Amino acid sequence: MGKVAVMGAGSWGSAFSTICADADEDVVIWAREPAVAKAINSDHRNPDYLGEIDLHPRVRATTDPHEALSDAEIIVLAIPSHALRPCLEDWRDIVPRSGIFVSLIKGIELSSNQRASQIVRSTLDVPLGHVVVVSGPNLAKECARRLPGATVAAGPETTIVERVQAMSHTPYFRVYTNPDVVGVELGGAVKNAIALAAGMADGMGFGDNSKAMLITRGLAEMTRLGLAYGGNPLTFSGLAGMGDLVATCMSRQSRNRHVGEELGKGRTIDEIIAEMNMVAEGVKSSRAILDMATARDVEMPIVEHVVKVVHDGMDPRDMVISLMSRQPKPEFHGLERQ
Repeated sequence: MGKVAVMGAGSWGSAFSTICADADEDVVIWAREPAVAKAINSDHRNPDYLGEIDLHPRVRATTDPHEALSDAEIIVLAIPSHALRPCLEDWRDIVPRSGIFVSLIKGIELSSNQRASQIVRSTLDVPLGHVVVVSGPNLAKECARRLPGATVAAGPETTIVERVQAMSHTPYFRVYTNPDVVGVELGGAVKNAIALAAGMADGMGFGDNSKAMLITRGLAEMTRLGLAYGGNPLTFSGLAGMGDLVATCMSRQSRNRHVGEELGKGRTIDEIIAEMNMVAEGVKSSRAILDMATARDVEMPIVEHVVKVVHDGMDPRDMVISLMSRQPKPEFHGLERQ
């Protein structure tokens, strides 16, 4: 097995490093913070992000990107979407261009409305087939604890996707393949915006009917956007669509659901973000997702109202009134696009 460089030592990057090490890969993880790297190397833990969960003892950490990237066969990108382009530009001269790039990123860049795979290709000028995206219902702490779970690896070249599948497939973590990069990436991004709305419903004390409605109608919005950008509708019924949507909207481990819940309780977005040590991708990406929808004339009322609350100061209770009073439509409106 070749060297796997995991660029980013947050919760998911750290958990994914352990998964890859359990699959018998040689893993080096790059951490921005020296204290995080030290904890991983000395204690085999990342207390800032994963608490007292033990990481694989063979995972090595460094704060030097050159050390992490040198001779890497596979480069795993586990950083927030807004930091991806600046990091790649900083690493441009040291990234092995022959490597396989694996994106764990579930967000859209606000300035360009580009998905992570598009940013990787445009910034580093690597072949289309060398960029694989991994997405699914992967709550980091559960994965780090080696609880049974699954994900999707998506890319256009079968051999490369199967290599990524092999590097992270373990007895507790199943990896499925899918050629639909667009659908898998959009599923991972849109579900964060819908989870903000689901959290608001929790914060306002609504019930299971409300949550089920938001998840189901959120899936319709996700699918409409995916179809408009060339995604396969079947993708959204799978792990990277419905699977990730359910996990993120329902779990109290979800950062985006947590932010929504606090908004539903009447707190401001600035107050909530100030006390978090991890990024809730839906906060920034929701505006970019809405821009993408507007550009292709796709109706996404839940995402539209999330943007109004998060970015324009709308009261979540006014959001409920506005959404519920919309003109009735057929259930599968907008899903006939092929």
